[in-house]
Amino acid sequence: MQSKKVLILGANGFIGSTLCAHLLAKTQHEVYAVDLGTHKLIPCLNHPRFHFQELDLLIHNEAIEYLVRKCDIVLPLVAIATPGVYVTKPLSVFELDFEANLKVVRWCAKYNKRVIFPSTSEVYGMATDEAFEEHTTDFILGPIEKQRWIYSCCKQLMDRVIFAYGFEQGLDYTLFRPFNFIGAKLDDIRNDAGSRVLTQFLHNALNKKPIELVDGGLQTRCFVYIDDGVDCLIRIINNENGCATRGIFNIGNPKENYSIAQLAEFVKDAIATFDPVLAKTIEIKSVSAEEHYGSAYQDVARRVPSIKEAQTKLGWSPKTTLQEALKSILAYHLQGKDPDAELLGK
Repeated sequence: MQSKKVLILGANGFIGSTLCAHLLAKTQHEVYAVDLGTHKLIPCLNHPRFHFQELDLLIHNEAIEYLVRKCDIVLPLVAIATPGVYVTKPLSVFELDFEANLKVVRWCAKYNKRVIFPSTSEVYGMATDEAFEEHTTDFILGPIEKQRWIYSCCKQLMDRVIFAYGFEQGLDYTLFRPFNFIGAKLDDIRNDAGSRVLTQFLHNALNKKPIELVDGGLQTRCFVYIDDGVDCLIRIINNENGCATRGIFNIGNPKENYSIAQLAEFVKDAIATFDPVLAKTIEIKSVSAEEHYGSAYQDVARRVPSIKEAQTKLGWSPKTTLQEALKSILAYHLQGKDPDAELLGK
């Protein structure tokens, strides 16, 4: 595989930091990383093929445009991706997730660079298909007053713009849609503000607060471990024989489909393997969606991906169970075992 220069914007985020480590450990690609900090990237620092710059996508236009022009492949991973923020700061979501990323896509088109864009499972909204298909499932969003849909709408419009650039100008792109990626660096469990469901559960459990199930936790989600998701992303980046060119790929684990209430019990069981005394103190209770998120929130009952595209075109399938993933996540938070550092031999 020929070495490429891969630009990762938002490299200090959850997906970005793990992807950087795996690219350095498993490929010969040069990694150019951009973010506002490096605390999740510590295992990558000082690696000879890792080049970090502290830049703000909202401010440093010239510097980032230069990096796009310099590199071969661009992954614009900068985004607000927490439901608590969708309903409280919807304009911030629009400005970063759509407006800032649109600049990057236009630069990729201008300089003929390949863009790999993070769409989202949320673009499918409240679709009722048994399994969401990339090319046939309709996108169904709620009313304007439910501001939680601004994230989905921004991502959907970016998908359509990127597709149009490919159609009209020949832009080389791939869209990928993560379905509930989980892993050690998903969020900071010390801070529960706007956290995603697993992080919120871990924060509450480890701080002896009740785990709150929104509307009883009957909603189901498919959880995929970050290492499995990044394995799929590396296949997209490598793009052997053009297998990912102008493709759209769900990245998820339909076999690991559980209710949020079940997730809470799995979290409790996983904590028990590390700290049985703490596990016995964990309370699980139900709250209303309005009480937890406010009136601007609207939930989705189920979200199951079809992964046939990734299986047939990329030769990818997820391997890690939810229980295995939880053990790795807790080993990081309770024992300081950084999977990225272990991967890089640090």
